[in-house]
Amino acid sequence: MSLIVTQPAPDFTATAVMPDNSFKEDFRLSDYRGKYVLLFFYPLNFTFVCPSEILAFNKAVKEFEENNCQIVGVSIDSAYSHLAWKNTKVNDGGIGNIQYPLVADLDKSISRSYEVLLNSSIALRGLFLIDREGIVRHMVVNDLPLGRSVTEALRLLHALQFTEKYGEVCPANWQKGEEAMKPTAAGVAEYLSARIDKE
Repeated sequence: MSLIVTQPAPDFTATAVMPDNSFKEDFRLSDYRGKYVLLFFYPLNFTFVCPSEILAFNKAVKEFEENNCQIVGVSIDSAYSHLAWKNTKVNDGGIGNIQYPLVADLDKSISRSYEVLLNSSIALRGLFLIDREGIVRHMVVNDLPLGRSVTEALRLLHALQFTEKYGEVCPANWQKGEEAMKPTAAGVAEYLSARIDKE
């Protein structure tokens, strides 16, 4: 896998099922330039770990939107399969009417361009945080049985926005509202000294 972080996010045009259940046949990633994008891949509709992730992201969708971030889900299923899954109740194994686009990567070209395609068949659980200029700033790729943390994805969005606004860097376990670190030797010493004093 080559390094995608720090590089322009591969653009794509595909069919997506939108929050109002309409089909958008010319859905383009680059249409969201000026917003942050949380782009995540999942293996297949009507499976097991996938609905738990999709519903967890949907539960947080307003918080992402309030932070100028668009969530976009992608799998190799067709748009018709996406719509059928949305039209299936959660207690019947569906996902209900989730409020972010689901992209159909039927020819697997998007999964391939983000290097998450497994054995030319389905996508691994790849997640990419893309900034307002279309640059990938974070990625994580999980194996099929391992669900991702929506809380961590939101933390990283907050961290990226903080460092863009203030020019400081966000150390381990940083949370929104906490002090960060000046990117200098003196800044590191000051930050770590303050932490040692509190322990």
